[in-house]
Amino acid sequence: MARSILHMLTPLRHMSPFDVNMAVDAGFETVVTYTEVSLADVVSLTQDSIFSRSPADGTRTGIFIGGKNAEDALDMVDRAKKAFVPPFVNHVFADPAGSFTTGAAMVAQVSRALRQKFNTDLTGKRIVIFGGAGVVAYVAAVIGALQGATTVLVGHDGEERVSKIAFTMKWRFGVEVGAVDGTTPEDRRAAIRDADVILSAGPAGIPILTAEDLKSAPNLLVASDVNAVPPAGIAGIDVNAVDVALPTGKGVGIGALAVGDVKYQTQRRLFDRMLASDTPLCLDFRDAYELAVEIAG
Repeated sequence: MARSILHMLTPLRHMSPFDVNMAVDAGFETVVTYTEVSLADVVSLTQDSIFSRSPADGTRTGIFIGGKNAEDALDMVDRAKKAFVPPFVNHVFADPAGSFTTGAAMVAQVSRALRQKFNTDLTGKRIVIFGGAGVVAYVAAVIGALQGATTVLVGHDGEERVSKIAFTMKWRFGVEVGAVDGTTPEDRRAAIRDADVILSAGPAGIPILTAEDLKSAPNLLVASDVNAVPPAGIAGIDVNAVDVALPTGKGVGIGALAVGDVKYQTQRRLFDRMLASDTPLCLDFRDAYELAVEIAG
């Protein structure tokens, strides 16, 4: 059997050691990283990877897309797929900054909590997402919308930037995602007024919502924070929290390590799936969510 090879592409200066470790521990025998990769580079790199091996070895060859931007990663996936010349086809897996699997794990944990604690699901729920310009927020918003929720991105510096991101989601995935301003405490309280679910995916160590702020969300069922660096993004959510009562007594909180455990397992098992599959796979956050729901239980 041909050796398993993973070509890891990123537009950044460095490939994430986290992702390299995950790939090696999953069992890829050879892992090669390519940095500062532009969209224009993807075709030649992809075709070099497919034409140097027989079509039968396509499932022993993978392309991993990293970086820190959701749209850039998805564009690279599209470019790689278009570069294939069947039967010369490889696996493709996008997980920029690990955020595709993180966002999927976050929504999967929320979905589990809604089901186990409140006997309901994401359908019809209003999900308000802070850190709205980031990849985790992007993933959570699209997944939530695909699951029948009303999702809203909150911009820390106004509404304009998150509105543009929401527009790209509609263009790419056909989903309606809202956008609101979260510049001031008053704006943030207004944003969560009708929220059933609050997600915090802002920068590490930056508090976003206080216990007093949470009083503005009387319908709140579940809140989750992926910030693992103190202070918490949402008051009262410890990194180890799993369905812990929030400070207001309304709803439960899920912390960063609870999300991270599902994220880790999800990314690892997607690599495993690439190594085990007899047909070429193209994996993104939708595949990650399906798996994360299974893992979260």
